[in-house]
Formats: sequence, structure tokens, C-alpha cells
Amino acid sequence: MSPLDGKRVLVVEDEALIAAMVEDMLVELGATVVGPASSIDQALVLVHSDEIDAAVLDVNIRSERVDPIAEILRARSVPIVFATGYGASTRGMNYSPAIEKPYTLEKLADALKTALLTAASR
Repeated sequence: MSPLDGKRVLVVEDEALIAAMVEDMLVELGATVVGPASSIDQALVLVHSDEIDAAVLDVNIRSERVDPIAEILRARSVPIVFATGYGASTRGMNYSPAIEKPYTLEKLADALKTALLTAASR
């Protein structure tokens, strides 16, 4: 049994191929995918209308930072994993795992498990 079994994971990713890959990976890990959202506006709708247990957020969505989504999720104590092509030093990721693109199923699973464990221990 995976720690992701039955977890509702929001995916915010503007690249359709990457979004589809992440969705497949999450389903393989036993999660239910919320989204994927390809814009900040779509993500805001999902954040306000869906139950979310964790999130995988691309740092930049159509040249906009994903910070507004991350702030809402943090206020609700929802664990976040940031996905980035900019390296782990990207500002705004404090206390959340970051994975660099391209990433594997194992890296995604490890980052989500870390995020969930960290949130549970707070």
C-alpha cells in the first residue's frame, strides 16, 4: 500500500505532455488527480472547489509564478511539491520539497511522501 493511495493530488502544469506524464505517475502511485490545471486561474478554481490532500506545482505557469496557489495551499496546511526546470534554489519553496524536471516516478513519489510526512509532523 502506497502512502498516496486515495490521496487527492492537485497538479498545476502548463506543458500538456508533462501534465499527462504526472497524471499517469500519480494514478500509478494510487492517487486521484485533481486537474491538471494549465493556468493560475484554472488552479484557483480547483483550489476553491475541490478537496486537495497534496499538490504538485510547476513553479512558472505561462510566465506567472505559482505563488498565489502555493499561499492558499500553505494556509490550509496542504503539502506541496514544486516541480521546476530552474534548479532547487528557486525562491518561495521554503519548507516544500522541489524536484527538477525531468523527473522520474521514484523522485515524484519520494518528494510527495516527504511532503506528506512533514505536514503530518507539524
